Amino acid sequence: METDLVTLFEKQLQKIKRHHFLILYWAAEAEVLGEKYNITNVFDDLKMASITRTKQNAMSYVEVLDALCLIEIKEESNRKNIYLSEYGETALEKLVKKNSYKIEASNHLGGK
Repeated sequence: METDLVTLFEKQLQKIKRHHFLILYWAAEAEVLGEKYNITNVFDDLKMASITRTKQNAMSYVEVLDALCLIEIKEESNRKNIYLSEYGETALEKLVKKNSYKIEASNHLGGK
């Protein structure tokens, strides 16, 4: 059973697209910087990266990551803030090590 779960996780990682990766990366970056990262920030950053032009698309990308348990969404001060789960941390680490996608700066986080 444990090897099946490892295989499932690896298959999930293979299906992660650039926009999913960037959301994971930006959420992690915000946590390191001690800043909040929310769905509006996701939309703005994806729009600046020429990935999407609609908030509905951004929301669907976030919902996929939430369904895969890679992020947690917490409602705080009337905002839905995004945090990496322990599985999201592992996924992001594996994707970065594989050089799966180019890291791009978040406009919201000051392009740091």
